[in-house]
Order: sequence, then C-alpha cells, then structure tokens
Amino acid sequence: MLRTTLMATAVVAALLAPTTAHATPDTPSGALSGAAPGTATGGDGIPALTDAQGRALTLRGWNLADKSHSGDQALSGITERHFRDMRAKGFNFARLLVFWDDLEPRPGQYSQAYLRKIDRVLGWARKYDVKVVLDAHQDVFGPEFGSRGIPKWATRTDGLPFTPHPDDWFSEYFEPAVQRAFTHLYEDADLRRAQARMWRVLAERFRDHPAVLGYDPINEPMGELREGEDLPTAARRIEREQLTPMYNRIADEIRAVDRDGWIFVEPTPIVGEGVPTGLGRIDDPKIVYAPHFYNGAMEAGGDYDPAARWIENYEQAVTLYPKQYKVPVIVGEWGPLNNSQPNMNRFYREAMASLGRYSSGSAGWEWCYGGGYCAVDGAGAFRTNKELTAEPYAEAVAGTVRSSSYDPAAGVYRLTYDSPTRRGSRVTELSLPPGAWQVAARGRAFVWQRADGRAWVLAAPGARVTVTVTRG
Repeated sequence: MLRTTLMATAVVAALLAPTTAHATPDTPSGALSGAAPGTATGGDGIPALTDAQGRALTLRGWNLADKSHSGDQALSGITERHFRDMRAKGFNFARLLVFWDDLEPRPGQYSQAYLRKIDRVLGWARKYDVKVVLDAHQDVFGPEFGSRGIPKWATRTDGLPFTPHPDDWFSEYFEPAVQRAFTHLYEDADLRRAQARMWRVLAERFRDHPAVLGYDPINEPMGELREGEDLPTAARRIEREQLTPMYNRIADEIRAVDRDGWIFVEPTPIVGEGVPTGLGRIDDPKIVYAPHFYNGAMEAGGDYDPAARWIENYEQAVTLYPKQYKVPVIVGEWGPLNNSQPNMNRFYREAMASLGRYSSGSAGWEWCYGGGYCAVDGAGAFRTNKELTAEPYAEAVAGTVRSSSYDPAAGVYRLTYDSPTRRGSRVTELSLPPGAWQVAARGRAFVWQRADGRAWVLAAPGARVTVTVTRG
C-alpha cells in the first residue's frame, strides 16, 4: 500500500511539473497495462491505425508461416518460442498465415481441429502481447497447383493447361489454368458465397480474442490477363473490377459477426514495382490498405541498387490509394532474399525510414530460424542486417502525433505529440529493442520504464510532450 501511495504521488508531481527526468527502470509490470499495441505516423494525409481507445498504433513485426504442414500437423511449425523471441526483440505484431484448404477441406465442412490449432497459436500471441492479423494465404492459388490456399474443390480451370516452374514459382501465376481459377473465384456465385462464408466462420470464432487485430481476406491476389493487356493494365482492371467487389462482399460477411476487427485489403503484388493500384472504395469504416514491398531483382537474390530509386518510386505510388480513401497503411510483407549483399545495410536503413513516413507498421517475411528469408538463425540471433528492423518506436500514442523519427546512426528516437484534452487514455506505450536505452520526456508527463524493453508515458490533458529514447 505504501509503495502504491508513493507511486501515485510521484505521478501527480510529475504531471504538475514542466518537465520530467529519466524514469526508474524495473517498475512493477502490468501497472499501466491493458492497451493494444500500436503505431506512429500516418504521414501526409494518411490516417494512423488506432485501437479501441483511439490511440495511434504502430505495428512492427513479422509473418509467421507454416506451409509445410497440413491436416493433423497444421501449424505445428509455429511454437510459443516464435512469439517469445519476437516480443523479446521489441516486435508486437504477427501476420499469421491460415489456409482455406485446411479450414474447409470439403464444401461446408469446417475443421474444428484446425480452428483449435489457430486458437492455440493465438493464445501464445496473447501471452506475449503480440497483435495478430489472420491472413488467408494463397500461393499460386492452392493445392491443385502444388501449393496452399484455395481448396481443390473450389478450383475450376476449364481444362486449361498448367506447367510447373520449379525454379520460378511466381511464373506459375501466369499459367492458363491458374489464371482461369482466379476468374472463377471472383465471378462464380457459389464460390463467392463459399469464400465469404469461410471468412464468417473465422471472424465469428475469433472476434473476441484479445490478440486478434483483424483479417486479411486473401494474400497477393492475382487474376487473368486479357488478350492485348500488359501486366500493369491487367492488374489495375483486376483490382477495380474483381478485387474491389470481392473485398466488399467479404467485409459485409465479417461485419455480420464482428463490428470491431480491422480488414486488411491487398492489391495485386504488381504494386511492388511502383505501379499505382486500381482498387476502389471498400465501404467499411475499418479498412487498412496492406500492400507488399518487394522488388523483382532483389527477390531473385540481387543486390539493392540505390540509383534505381525503387524505394522512392514505390513510396510515391503506394501512398496514392490511402491518401484518396483516407485509410491507414500496414505493409503486409517485405524483405529481400539475400540480405548479406553489399548494399543491403543501406537498403534496410532506407526501407525502415520510408515505412516510417507513410505506414502504421509492417510485417517482414518471415520470422523463422535458419537461412533464406528467415529473420534469425537457429540460435535466435539476427541474421546479417536484419537487426536494423529492431528500433525504438511508440506502440500506442495517446494523442495527436506531431513528429516521430529515429536516427539509427546516433541511436536516438524522438516522438512529439499532443495529449488529448478530453477524457480517454493518456497512456502512451513504447517498445525498445534489446540493449541499454534511456527514456526521457519533456512536457507535463511521467515516464515509467521497465527492464523488459517496455516503457509508458502518462501525460497531462492537453500537454505537448516530447519523448526521447537514447541508446547507451
């Protein structure tokens, strides 16, 4: 009781003072808990993602994928360790891959065992305070073509040919059978209903789960090119005429059971080459634009070429849609295949700066233990240059963000925001990567820093607060 009284006295004193000093670490956990993790910027004309308390969120994290196991072994490749290690390195977000072919192996028969497996994974996310988006993943449509995603019973090819490309899997999207399968998914009334019902089942099951932030209806949707169309023209038509109505259908079905979850809508992956999307308006109040951030040359194992201005061109194109429709941005996948190339250190620094200018966060591909795209090695240590994804950031800002930036060379993060004048949460949450960090605030605010890489700022109503996080 005495300790509680002294703590309350310190908070009141800090709020009445013009500035605060560094907080004392190792304060009791949970005293200011209960907030959803979150974000930061919302750049020029782009709103920030928000939580139920209206705080601006920043999501920093990784994709969690188990494409190798299905049926009784589905999701067995994802363990509690994934969430524990991600959170320990400062990440608060996971894009969890789930597969329609596992959920509904036969029409109208939904696997309760698979739903329980998803629930078990979400339990780990809740334990480590990691927010999750459920991603209905597909690669090259689904099992009919040797991949995962849309069930075989929902795959219609009209007898068109399919030739595998084992050395260039993305080329399989342009096989006639795969392209026709997408057309049927978008246009056949019974398949439309089946896809929407599948999402209703997922949303109804997990709508109240505290770890679930929202839903990503389909990963990297593609479609069928028409004779004479180049790829950018076809992509914009598919997005406008097929993806937009699909997202509206699915949003309506989700809203029948869940009014609160965010819905993450993806364009075709062609946007990765700096092509503006043709997506139209999704008539729902909680839409997130969720493009992916990949460069073709780097996906083939090549190095980053700063002179090509790929990041600048991508940022210019990808921000058009969220500015027009006033929706937040979360980049659902990003990261090169060969992260040890000579220019990759520069790439990661420039990519993180770019993402911070316009998005409310991102999920790298992928959190796994090994080589290739994996974020960490078998021992859990960051692989070359991947450590640059771990920065200090504000998970949730209670107020209006005025500026937010990180200087990786100096190891200094600065956040300036105005605390709300009306009732509501005034607790801003910070996440710090491993290492020694000092947190200070100027303005009528009190900082509470813990030893586990978390910190909170409690501000007086209407205060202009500047938070500085310094390495060392």
